[in-house]
Amino acid sequence: MASIAGMQGGGAAPPPPVDDGSMVELISSCLDKSECYCKNESPNFRYTNLFIGDSRLGLKSDADEQLLIQIVFHEIVKVHSIKFGEFNWGTDPELNPSRIQLFVNRESMGFEDAEDDPATQVIELTATDLKEDAEPKKLKFVKFQRVRSISIFVEDNAGGEISALGSLKIYGRPVGTTNMKDFKKQG
Repeated sequence: MASIAGMQGGGAAPPPPVDDGSMVELISSCLDKSECYCKNESPNFRYTNLFIGDSRLGLKSDADEQLLIQIVFHEIVKVHSIKFGEFNWGTDPELNPSRIQLFVNRESMGFEDAEDDPATQVIELTATDLKEDAEPKKLKFVKFQRVRSISIFVEDNAGGEISALGSLKIYGRPVGTTNMKDFKKQG
């Protein structure tokens, strides 16, 4: 499956993580865009830019280095790995996120919740991890089996006043449940 997120030009992108043949890039196939949002995003560099394939547009924070991205899927999915891409081919390395916390199936999270509650998984990122040809970060298998939503908290960066991301890819597969968007109201 061709990926719509994170194509940044230049070298070839790494292939998706190998699974049993049913692994897909979930942003392009299962994302419920009407339910997704980002807190503290710059009005000129919104989270939706993460999925258009140009790292120069990407996502930037507004007031400080923290971002809170809420990703919601149409159906329950198993998430295998996640790939963050650098903003604008890494021309501003101090804007790169360095610590990200992931929360599974948490609705209406705020920054205080993200700072106080234990994360499902914490990811420490280096500049190398954000390169286009870097491998996606594998997630804890048992914690990401029945995922309806993921809250992504960019807690800290490499020293900049704001944070920026160029792309986001999430790999996994649908669990095979009913897609509630397919039902129509009756009566």
